[in-house]
Order: sequence, then structure tokens, then C-alpha cells
Amino acid sequence: MKPEPDGLAPAHDGGLVLRGIGAAPGVAIAQAFVFERGKVRTPRYHLPPEKIEAEVTRLLAALALSDEQLGRIQAAAGGEAPDRLHLSGAREYRLILEAHQAMLRDRTFVAEVLRLLREERLNAEWAFRREIRRIKGALGQGGDEYFRERRADLDFLADRVVRNLLGLTVDVAIEPPAGCVLVTRDLSPTDAALLLVPGKVAGLVIDLGGRTSHAALVARAREIPTVVGTGDASSRIQNGALVAVDGGHGTVTLRPTGSVLRRLEAGRSRYLEEEVALRATSELPAVTRDGVHVRLVGNLEFGAEAPSLWAHGAEGIGLYRTEFLYLDRPDLPSEEDHYLAYRALLLAAGERPVTIRTLDLGSDKLPGAMRRREANPAMGLRALRLALRSPALFRAQLRALLRASVAGRLRLMFPMVSGLTEMREARAQLEQARAELAREGQPMAAHLPVGIMIELPAAAAIADRLARECDFFSVGTNDLIQYAMAADRGNPLVSHLYRPLHLGILRTLEFVVRSAHEAGIPVAMCGEMAGDAAHAAVLVGLGFDELSMNATSIPQVKRIIRALSAEECRTIARDAMRLGTQEEIERFVRERMRERLGDLEAESSV
Repeated sequence: MKPEPDGLAPAHDGGLVLRGIGAAPGVAIAQAFVFERGKVRTPRYHLPPEKIEAEVTRLLAALALSDEQLGRIQAAAGGEAPDRLHLSGAREYRLILEAHQAMLRDRTFVAEVLRLLREERLNAEWAFRREIRRIKGALGQGGDEYFRERRADLDFLADRVVRNLLGLTVDVAIEPPAGCVLVTRDLSPTDAALLLVPGKVAGLVIDLGGRTSHAALVARAREIPTVVGTGDASSRIQNGALVAVDGGHGTVTLRPTGSVLRRLEAGRSRYLEEEVALRATSELPAVTRDGVHVRLVGNLEFGAEAPSLWAHGAEGIGLYRTEFLYLDRPDLPSEEDHYLAYRALLLAAGERPVTIRTLDLGSDKLPGAMRRREANPAMGLRALRLALRSPALFRAQLRALLRASVAGRLRLMFPMVSGLTEMREARAQLEQARAELAREGQPMAAHLPVGIMIELPAAAAIADRLARECDFFSVGTNDLIQYAMAADRGNPLVSHLYRPLHLGILRTLEFVVRSAHEAGIPVAMCGEMAGDAAHAAVLVGLGFDELSMNATSIPQVKRIIRALSAEECRTIARDAMRLGTQEEIERFVRERMRERLGDLEAESSV
């Protein structure tokens, strides 16, 4: 039998399956529209001395034109109808475009491009591209998905300026056929804004990118089924070919026929029916049959995803990551940048609680002179360690959080705490910021709950001591499991060791929860383990008060919780921890879930 091309697998009796990363759930079956904006070739040459000043003028004109274009796109994003503003991600696009404009206006950045032009006599296109490459290099070359996306953003900005320098067309509107599956190698923020129109585009397939790309963000906000990271789907799929996109499972089926097509169509119908049924329960609390309420909240990267959280029944935001404010810019965000972002989110959340995590970046990812090279930045000067070493950086964020606290129900959380000393230093910085603002007459909430992430084994081991000085815990299982097992889940050689139901992990979680409750504080979980429906009974049984996850996981986890009693969950957790190996524990939990839930059991990683 002739082997299929790399990355493709037969889909039983009809079609080939290309696998990627599910970025927005749902199933779309439609004809493909293959879109390629095309990369611009950047010329390189040296200038004679007499032409340098003319080249400077040409560069400055292109920068001004690019700035003007971004301003027009930003204004168009802000012109959407108010009832669609948050759903469309317009505010996040304005932030992205503002960051690009800030770079074009940044004197230090422009001065370096002009230096290359004047001193090395490089043409404007090559000088600009070279400086962008230098900044991309400073973001690092590792596999972290978030920073891959930020490097891609810089490429999009460079393409715009180079096209303007060459007199090429920029931002030409493309009209995709109604109801198509859009297939492309990559999608810039502006192309995503122009093309991803609900009703016009039924599904999206992208060769590059991950779940944090701006195209994925908008697709989720606009509820367009999306698969990213497919490798080379745009070169494999022909324009007009029938394509099925399953954004939940991360698969793209090419030319589906027969039973495969019927199965996909049934899956699409089932997904739509389940969405209607599950959303019908969005207002119902996650309460067990014997009356124990487990608050289900959402993890959030960008504010545009908040409406999806509310639609799926989130009772608040359990983790809001603030790292995006520091990226795609040549300088540090100001206190006002922080304040406006936090205030907007709190106002959008209304009476719902919002937990905002302070900076969780390594020093290698910061802009400008603060950047440091480290051999192992993931375990180096990052998160709270970096904040405590950089008082001005930390103070700007803390002051902004305190100022924004009057706009809603804010909870503040410190990441990567390893012991009491760090936590006390962080709280001291917070109180100093509070005193400053009080002297200035700035309004603040009378009480701001302050908690920490339990994501280091050292912190978990002294959770009983830490709990006495916190208002809440939030367990970050993604890092906690990796550090406890010494296994990087992104490394295929050891990722099989990343097992949430390992007895050592369960005992650690049990101690953390008990420590929190003995101190009279609530404990949440914000790692991916919280959003796996197969773990719900164990987590309720261990006593977690709150679980934070992505929007689409909320209805299924809620359904599991509402179908069980807390006593049943405690029995499952207790009996599971009498076993020895993770395989035995996983099998036991799976069997107990099936016995008690039958058809309600969700697909899971167990």
C-alpha cells in the first residue's frame, strides 16, 4: 500500500486527516478558500554617500504611512456596533495595533534603524528588517508558543513597512466565498480582522501558529471552528476542495466521503445541539447533588474572550495573565497602560470576581536594557523573583491594580512563590504602593484579597505556613506537575511522565487543600487539570473550592459536578489514593466515573 504524505492519515473509507492544534471548537464542512497574502522579498544593497539623506526621507515617509494605515484599521475596529465590540475582539486589536504604532514612533528603535542606514549605508528596507530581526532574537528562539506568536507579530509589522517602502499594495480587501473554510499559511492581525467574519467564514485552517495567535483569539471570540499548526495544509488543500474542520479535536479532513462525511456531519449536528443544551445550563451553578458549590471560572489571555466565558457559564475569571502588556513593544508599559487594561476587564466582568496575576515573565523577555540572558530562564529570574528585583517595574503594576480595584471585584495573585520571605516582600511592596496612592488621594478598594499560586514543590510543602498569610491559594498544576515529576510536558521523550493522577501529585494536592481550609481560606486550581472533566470528581473529592479553565470546558465539568454528590467524589478520591501506580489510579477513576455517570462521561485524557 502506498504510504500517505507526512502528517496525513487515512480516514477509514473516505478522506485524509491532517492533524494540528484545536484552537476554537466546533465542526465546519465546506469548500476551501486558500488564501495567501505572499511574503515580500526584502532587497539589500549599499547606498552611495550622496543618497543617504534621501533614503532617510524615504524611510521616515514609510514609517508615517504605516502609522497612518494602522490608525485607520484601529478606527475601523473601534467603529463596530457596541453590542459586538467585545465579541469581535476589537479592543484587543486596538491594543495590538497601538503596540505596532508605538514601535514605529519609538525614538530609540527608529534611531537604530537610521544608524544602520547612515553608518553602514544600508538601504531602508534592509535596515528596518534587520532591526526587527534583532528584536525578535531578543524574544528568544525557544519553543514557547506565546513568544513564537509575538515574533510573528513583528514579522507582520516589518512586512507592512517594507511593502510601503517598495510602493506595493497594503491591506487589500479579499472577499472569501460565503460559508467557506479559509485555509492559509499564516494570518496577520489585520487580515484576521478583515476576513474572519461570522457567516462568511465557516472554518479556519492555518499552517503556523498556536492557541495564543491573534487569529486564534478572534476565531474563538467569533466562534469559528479553527485548527492551527497544521504544518503545510495550505499547500496540500486545493482551492474549492471539500474540507472538514474539527476544532475540538484539532483535525482537518480532506475530501471526506462516505461514512466519514456522514460521521463528520453527525458530529457537527451533535456539537451544535450540545452547545444549545449546555448553554441552557449556563446560569445554573456547579452544585453537587448534596449541595456543595464548586465555583467554575475561566482562564483568560485577552479580554475579547470574556463574553465566551460568560456564555459558557463562568462565574468569574480565575486567572488573567498580564504578560501581553509587556510584549511587542520597545519599552515597558506605563502605570496608565496597566490601569486602563485592568479597569476595562473589571468593568466587563461586572459583579463577577476577577483574579489578576502579576507579571510572570522571565528577564529574557523584557524590552530594552532590562533584558538578561540566562541559560535556563524558565527556572531563573522570572515572575515574582524578577518583580522583587525590579521595584519600579513592580510598583507600576501594583499601583495600577490598586487604582483599578474600585471598578470591580479584583483579586491579586503573585506567581512562582517559593517561600514566606518572597510573599512577605511582595505584600510589603503592595502596602507601600497603597500608602503612596492614599497620600495622592487616589480611590482604592477598602479590601483587596491577595493570594499566591502554588506551582513550586517548595511552596506546596509549606502550604500550611503560607496559608496563614494569604487570602486564597490557586494551584498551577501545569508547572507544579512538571517540577514535581522533573518532566517537561512539551518534550516528547518524557511527556509520558506528566501524569496528573500520579499518587505523589494527589498527595501534594490533598495537603495543599487541607492546609488552606485549616487556615480558613479558599483554594482554587487554574492549571489544565482543572478543565479535564475526567478529573472533576477527584478534585471535588479533594475539596477544591474553585476550578478555573477555558470556556468550552466549563459546561462539561459543570454537568459532571451536578450529576454527583460531594460524598461520592470524596469516596472516589480516597479510594483512588489507596492504589499505587498512576495506571491503576487512572483506570479506577475511569471505571468509577463510567459506573456513576454512564452517558455523561466526557472524553478525556485519562
